[in-house]
Amino acid sequence: MLLSYTAARQKVIEIAQAQRHQPAREVLDLPRACGRVLSDPVVADRDYPPFDRSTRDGFAVRAADLSAPGMTLKRVGEVKAGDNFERGVSAGECVQIMTGAPVPAGTDAVVMIEFTSMSGDRVTFEREATAGQNIVPRGSEGRGGQQLLAAGTRLGYAEMAVAAQVGAARIGVFAMPRVAILSTGDEVVDMTATPGPFQVRNGNSLSVETLVALSGGQPEQIGNAPDEKAALRRYIERGLTADVLVLSGGVSMGKYDLVEEVLTELGAEFFFDGVAIRPGRPAVFGRCQSKLVFGLPGNPVSTMVTFELFVVPALDVLSGTHPRPLPFVGARLAAAVHEKGAMAHFLPAYLDQANGEPRISVLPWKGSGDIVTIARANAFLVVPEDRPDWAAGDWAPVLLRRGPEGASR
Repeated sequence: MLLSYTAARQKVIEIAQAQRHQPAREVLDLPRACGRVLSDPVVADRDYPPFDRSTRDGFAVRAADLSAPGMTLKRVGEVKAGDNFERGVSAGECVQIMTGAPVPAGTDAVVMIEFTSMSGDRVTFEREATAGQNIVPRGSEGRGGQQLLAAGTRLGYAEMAVAAQVGAARIGVFAMPRVAILSTGDEVVDMTATPGPFQVRNGNSLSVETLVALSGGQPEQIGNAPDEKAALRRYIERGLTADVLVLSGGVSMGKYDLVEEVLTELGAEFFFDGVAIRPGRPAVFGRCQSKLVFGLPGNPVSTMVTFELFVVPALDVLSGTHPRPLPFVGARLAAAVHEKGAMAHFLPAYLDQANGEPRISVLPWKGSGDIVTIARANAFLVVPEDRPDWAAGDWAPVLLRRGPEGASR
């Protein structure tokens, strides 16, 4: 019986976690560390914010002075971000303040400038004030010595900003898992070659290399193996020197689909050799000579779908972090969908907005070899195996497609 894609994905995670060892540690300049996984925590070097900070342009006041709308205070100065108002503020006074500036001593609220009017040094307030409004108290975001980012955190743009703010200009990260990439098939030629009438250029290897890099791995191309056992064995043995081997093609039931046979001869243990999904049914996952091995179907869309479902969580585990969840969202179906049951379908689709709601439209496609359509898609509509029929307007599950920024498009 074929595994569901969720069961197959969980099996990948279990096996990867069972054999995980602590990756090597390296220290990088922070700008080079985006996408890497922290080996050491990032700790606050001082309180954040380091002072009571205004969140609005307006006037710093004593809330007790503004117990009702229409009251007037004397403006005694101003303070902008990066400066400090040296003297205290007394009853009946206020200080003009800019966003990000330190709140003057003696004041406990900031009134937005939109709710004031000024004549000379007199400021009239349209609203009353409450203590603490529009102020971020010192240390409320983080205390000096507090851990802000734990080891095992993958560095995205927000995490990079935190590290920069606390002065972590050099940062400890785990080494990336090495991923050997091997395509197979006599019909496959290099992308620089002129293909014969029945050959195809090797787009799969480049798409897998890109996916590996976007997923936090270190890709290593080892070529294209012909449909011949001895040659395929040599290529696979070379690929097993990396942490993970990803093959594309050669895993179906045809006469020249030799990947599983060769891996078996090399002592591989298989955890699944088929998944109840379309495209991607023949996906294979095993372990050979203590290395994780993925045999992905050779049709490009199948390769991309199965990489996202199964290889990405393994790379997360081997990178020293937790598997990231699949990037699912919900959206309204633009048109009815009818698929065959018994398998989950991943249909290339386009996600946009209509009437303030996310809308998903399935794109016409010619099957799992149609890379032109997948390049136009920014998502997959996921049709579960237990519900093959969906009406227009149904709220449906959508898997976002991984894009060039490394997350989801």
